Amino acid sequence: MIRQEEIAIVIDAQRDTFMKQDSGFIRDALSVIPIADSFATIITGIRRCGKSTLLLQLLRKNYQDAIYLNFDDIRLSGFQANDFVRLHKEIEKRVTKILFFDEIQTVEGWEKYVNQLLREGYKVFISGSNASMLSIELGTFLTGRHLSMELFPFSYSEFIRFKGLNSEENAIMEYLKAGGIPEYVKSGMPAVLNSLVDDILIRDIAVRHSIRDVISLRQLTAFLITNIGNLISANKLVGMFGIKSPATFLEYFSFLKDAYLLEFVPIFSHSLKIQARNPKKVYVMDMGLYTENSVSTSDNMGRRLENLVFLHLRRKYKNIFYYKGKGECDYITMEKNFVKEAIQVCLTINDENFDREYDGLSEAMQNLNINEGTIVTLNQSDTFEKNGLIIKMIPAYIFLEP
Repeated sequence: MIRQEEIAIVIDAQRDTFMKQDSGFIRDALSVIPIADSFATIITGIRRCGKSTLLLQLLRKNYQDAIYLNFDDIRLSGFQANDFVRLHKEIEKRVTKILFFDEIQTVEGWEKYVNQLLREGYKVFISGSNASMLSIELGTFLTGRHLSMELFPFSYSEFIRFKGLNSEENAIMEYLKAGGIPEYVKSGMPAVLNSLVDDILIRDIAVRHSIRDVISLRQLTAFLITNIGNLISANKLVGMFGIKSPATFLEYFSFLKDAYLLEFVPIFSHSLKIQARNPKKVYVMDMGLYTENSVSTSDNMGRRLENLVFLHLRRKYKNIFYYKGKGECDYITMEKNFVKEAIQVCLTINDENFDREYDGLSEAMQNLNINEGTIVTLNQSDTFEKNGLIIKMIPAYIFLEP
């Protein structure tokens, strides 16, 4: 239990600290935050991708009198569902209808309280570092009353603007290594990303899901980060890291995905059973995390580029698949049950790999009735037309531009 007086002290102290912060680099997402009366706006994303800064930018732009409260504060560590009554009394005293809540998902029952606020005419903005905030369960309390948005680390265009770089091959190479976590891009300090992974594994996963064997979780995470672009199967991992059940691996995969640390891409199929039975490709949600947490002895620039293209597509599409038939295609994207794009990624096209990359892409295009496809490379351009199919080879620095 937390007394109302304590809540008041935290609100005042946090607002004072929050408002003294630099507004920072203006994110592209600021102009597309979904806002509507009687709806809660929910912004999710990996820790330290800039959610709090985005809230600060929005608050300063449009809502100077808003109340801001970050629940990820040691002074609120004992906050429970019944404390929302005292919080509500404090909010009513302050005569504002605009509320900003950071990491409120740490308190059980927060959805019911937000629903109450919406009924009473409050405008509520929420940020959190777990995708479960967008889950089906949330809909039972906020049915039709929440607008969701995901925030990612700096995109390529944001990265070069922040760094003052020209869009070219060298900029891509730098982005492939640094990624887009703002603190790391500014400082280049490995400790920023090492501690980020620790925070996610301990606070967002181990504590939240009562996992005792944190060592196995760490080992699995390092293995998955190292194997970006590779096929991963829970059944084939059984016995590794002291984990003996495929179900446990699948649980851990789900937790890592919900925390926006890793993503698992299924095979393209209209059958959910086939998707579930087949291995999934694993990708990390920021390239800097690969740089600082992979245990690979190679630069793996080809895998990095493949992962980078995935991150670009992930900003646009929820449904991304890999294609496998006689050949393979790296990405098939879908929107509203329609296939949108077929994309192959290869660092450098040469005589040895051209047929494999071209044939895998064209096979996917023919089978999925797509007339145009793309091969993303580091620095090569070309166009191929055959049998009514058009395949364009595009340098990554052009493909990644908005």
